[in-house]
Amino acid sequence: MDTKNLDQNYIANTYARFDLVADRGKGAVVYDENGKRYIDLGSGIAVCSFGMADDHWVAAVTEQLGRLQHMSNLYYTAPQTKLAKLLCEKTGMSRVFFCNSGAEANECAIKAARKYSSDKYGPGRSKIVSLINSFHGRTIATLSATGQEALHVDFDPFLPGFAHVPANDFETMKTACDDSVCAIMMELVQGEGGVIPLDRDYVAAVSEMAAERDILLIIDEVQTGNGRTGSLYAYMQYEIKPDIVTTAKGLAGGLPMGAALLGEKLKDTLTPGSHGSTFGGNPVCTAGAISVISRLDEEFLASVRAKGEYIKNALKGAKGVLGVTGMGLMIGISIDKPAKAAAARCIEAGAIVLTAHEKLRLLPPLNIGMDELREGIEILKGVLAQ
Repeated sequence: MDTKNLDQNYIANTYARFDLVADRGKGAVVYDENGKRYIDLGSGIAVCSFGMADDHWVAAVTEQLGRLQHMSNLYYTAPQTKLAKLLCEKTGMSRVFFCNSGAEANECAIKAARKYSSDKYGPGRSKIVSLINSFHGRTIATLSATGQEALHVDFDPFLPGFAHVPANDFETMKTACDDSVCAIMMELVQGEGGVIPLDRDYVAAVSEMAAERDILLIIDEVQTGNGRTGSLYAYMQYEIKPDIVTTAKGLAGGLPMGAALLGEKLKDTLTPGSHGSTFGGNPVCTAGAISVISRLDEEFLASVRAKGEYIKNALKGAKGVLGVTGMGLMIGISIDKPAKAAAARCIEAGAIVLTAHEKLRLLPPLNIGMDELREGIEILKGVLAQ
């Protein structure tokens, strides 16, 4: 089958695909349709937390698939409630709304924040402040929240009620948070914006100010969450307490799933009919997520942090490398050549890497073995040295 030709003829042309037709995989190794082997340093853009076809995950998903593949949210299902309990117990949050993606999780956060403010203060307090260089999704609302002008084209009009301020500039944030603001939305590591962690003192100051003014703090953990940065969620390393946490990507290990975790202030904000999702909390997806979240203990997270440090040390001073940023197994690499072309050459050489603006981005499976990690990094270094 000519997959590439069929794709070009029948699929909407929304992706500038690399020249790779993936066929199968196991762990951190992927094979194309011709049997060529690749070290996967992207894991589906931070989605396949335990790599391809993980035995534990496959067993959990298959068992649930044989019992009940879907049920309306008008009824109860055990996997959904089990996962919600697990997430709340591990985070200290109070309620969970399940959906299908990071954009949907952020939509829920926006709606919940505005409803909380409307319920408590009445109309006129609905603005949400986010950061320049942020990325929160591709729906009209989440694009409106996204602080990248390059993405604010072609789809006008965007929604009112959003403001964007520079990251790590507390005085500007403080000025922006007037009486019309109900929430602040932030990624603690700006992923699509270049894998840039926020300054810790800045985050602490914003968190303190938000609490004082009853402005809700929304932390977007779509890419940083579920062990990716070396803690269950990145906010835990910043020692803050968000009001809403959004997550998706690695949550269900490869199945489409998102969630908005609501803190104590918002536990009763969403009421029957105020929000919903046909597929949110699907039993098969939640079974996959339980298999992921239940394994993210401190010993495992320590190994994620150690692998991240290995990557940083291995790339330090390497030819063609200008700098390395990130946390855990979420790594951005500034290089001396165009990132897209370098990523394509890595694929030719047998390593799958990603880009983020003009950086290379590494998001390998959290359980990648050290032998495979070393092999992948050596391939990358060889490409960058050319």
